[in-house]
Amino acid sequence: MISPGSRNAPLIIGFTQEPEFTNFSIVDERCAGFFALGMAQQLGKPVALVCTSGSALLNYYPAVAEAFYSDIPLVVISADRPSHLIDVGDGQTIRQENVYANHIAYSANCREGQSHQKFNESEINKALNMAIMSQAPVHINVPFSEPLYDRVPTLENRPEIIPITEPEFDSLDDLSSFRDIWDVSKKRMILVGVLKPNSLEEAVVNLLAKDESLIVLTETTSNLHHDQFFPAIDQLIAPLEDEGFEKLRPEVLLTFGGMVVSKKVKAFLRKYPPKKHWHIDEKKAYNTFFCLERHFKTNPNTFLCAFITDTQPIKSDYRNHWLEIKKNRREKHALYLDEVPFSDFEVFSKLFKHLKGDKQLQLSNSATVRYAQLFDVDKNLKVFCNRGTSGIDGSTSTAIGAAYISKLPTIFVTGDLSFLYDSNALWNQYIPSNFKIIVINNSGGGIFRILPGAKEQTHFNSYFETQHHHTAKHLCEMYAISYVTVSKEDELESKLEEFLKDAQRPMLLEIHTPNHVNDTILRGYFDSLR
Repeated sequence: MISPGSRNAPLIIGFTQEPEFTNFSIVDERCAGFFALGMAQQLGKPVALVCTSGSALLNYYPAVAEAFYSDIPLVVISADRPSHLIDVGDGQTIRQENVYANHIAYSANCREGQSHQKFNESEINKALNMAIMSQAPVHINVPFSEPLYDRVPTLENRPEIIPITEPEFDSLDDLSSFRDIWDVSKKRMILVGVLKPNSLEEAVVNLLAKDESLIVLTETTSNLHHDQFFPAIDQLIAPLEDEGFEKLRPEVLLTFGGMVVSKKVKAFLRKYPPKKHWHIDEKKAYNTFFCLERHFKTNPNTFLCAFITDTQPIKSDYRNHWLEIKKNRREKHALYLDEVPFSDFEVFSKLFKHLKGDKQLQLSNSATVRYAQLFDVDKNLKVFCNRGTSGIDGSTSTAIGAAYISKLPTIFVTGDLSFLYDSNALWNQYIPSNFKIIVINNSGGGIFRILPGAKEQTHFNSYFETQHHHTAKHLCEMYAISYVTVSKEDELESKLEEFLKDAQRPMLLEIHTPNHVNDTILRGYFDSLR
């Protein structure tokens, strides 16, 4: 992924004249960073970013931070001025070495000159190994003196990536002490965060679903489905009070996957912690609920195959009790939908009614992913969202990069602020013809109306909700994207059906909703579940 510049000319020449590399040109470095992140998200392999010196590499930082927290491998290669030109008033020059220090797996600071060749090869090798083994972003900073456009003969023996060490994983030979605890627990809970599609074997999923002492809480981003599981976590637990929370409190909590979207489940497990909390992950274990006891450093499927298959069944009404609650919540959900007026809530209901089949669904952050949590998601959809840092920046760029690699028809659902914030994402040549964008435009940051206390603040409209009257129409004209708009309830379903049919060019559907009712309707929804 190359962003144009002058100081990075040697890098551009090197990459573009090597047939082994597939090169992309994206002008805006922030968009380039997220486009590469979307590609790496799908590939599971490092994608390189190349930029010039100065502030250019700072524009990668949001994508680097997201990659760091989402375990996505990126390789940032930044051109730099030679060391004697740093902090002497030379143009387009900043302190680039270790600039991503807090959010990077490795920083390789190369040195200029043939005498440093061995050192540079070693540093680059370490960086590339770290990106591959740790599934994390790395930074390679390369200083260049002028002239920048001359070439030297290609090395006869090109350096190779030499593996340093293999990843260390837990030995699962002896799980007996943990299995003993699990086997006597009548209230077992599994909570699944962000998870790639098909991470668990079907046999493992079915085993989990048979356990009457176990409830499995999943999210839209978990890509895990079974009718005995519990999606729509907030729908389930929002109406609960102390007695209900005590009944739900697990004795053993097993977690895996990335970041959890639901604030309500985090608040519940922090106030009503389990006796035991174990986390499964190849890299890290966050103490999200402040009671983490054990980190199993392996992948969830490997662990569950070794652990669950040998556990003993125990009589319990835990799962069946909560399945009855789930059924009751769903009935109330359906009744509320029958009477709700045109709003964000109804739009998301209609969207998930029609979003079906073997497609990729990319979600932006803020209100979009949170509304998605409340509705059934077709099990054939492969769902992704930048939940590492949960920022609205770069969602469109990520979705386009992911769509380019995936080849599946990709639908990206976003809010108006997130879409406008990343509008330069459309400024590239790589948008697939089967890529579709759905923008829910409520004329501002509607989620702030929902947050407790925000709406009562002085200057709420200007500094929190940031109301506006912009649309996507002119951007679509500029970038030759087919544009469809909806602003009435009676035309939503028919236009949505037509929009989701196969097309020969990228398309955007903009759905305008009234901004002044969405918060009231969402609060009314949770009240109706009681």
